[in-house]
Amino acid sequence: MDAFVRFANQSQGRDRLFRATQHACMLLRYLLESKAGKEAVVMKLKSLESSVSTGRKWFRLGNVVHAIQATEQSIQVTDLVPRLCLTLANLNRVVYYICDTVLWVKSVGLTSGVNREKWQMWATRHYYYFLLMSLVRDLYEILLQMERVASDRAKRERSSQGSPGYSVVHEDTDWLQSFLRLLFHSLRQHPPLLLDTVKNFCDILIPLNQLGIYKSNLGVVGLGGLVSSVAGLITVMYPQLKLKTR
Repeated sequence: MDAFVRFANQSQGRDRLFRATQHACMLLRYLLESKAGKEAVVMKLKSLESSVSTGRKWFRLGNVVHAIQATEQSIQVTDLVPRLCLTLANLNRVVYYICDTVLWVKSVGLTSGVNREKWQMWATRHYYYFLLMSLVRDLYEILLQMERVASDRAKRERSSQGSPGYSVVHEDTDWLQSFLRLLFHSLRQHPPLLLDTVKNFCDILIPLNQLGIYKSNLGVVGLGGLVSSVAGLITVMYPQLKLKTR
């Protein structure tokens, strides 16, 4: 099991690279479709995007095992909210990978008794639930980080014996600006949380569009997927930037 998981982890980097290529093609295709004389380039980009998408399915084969182990690990998290969010997220990821594997079996012609549209909808729905629970966990971590930053600032102000210290919360009378400044400083001090939030937020644009919850154009989906893939590549290259569970 451990050897298989290590292999799946190593394939994540290649999958992220292929995914970045796929969404870069999607974004370029959107930008060039409206331009005259670019029909041939658009067709080549569309063909490359399709080939890369097919190649990515090979990297995802077996990821259901990694998702099951991630679910087992999330149950051991001490903090109740992250434990609940991560467990539900990983359970939905398990179902997503099962659906994805069934779709791959259908695409290579190993079976003909699979309703592709139904399985695709199930995969998209569970992928959406996985990202939604991941974002809820990110929001919880952001609120905790903001509380820590505000508390640290208040302690430093009290220790300065009344001198006009720097305060994030009280530097502006507008509560919205104060909140945004506190949010900015909180995420700046916690890069793994920033990367995870950006990645999940950009990713969720894809199922939102596919499920018809929030329709967006090909350019928005391509840009979101590209940004998310780059964020994912960074966490694969620098594991210390991956958001840790507590």
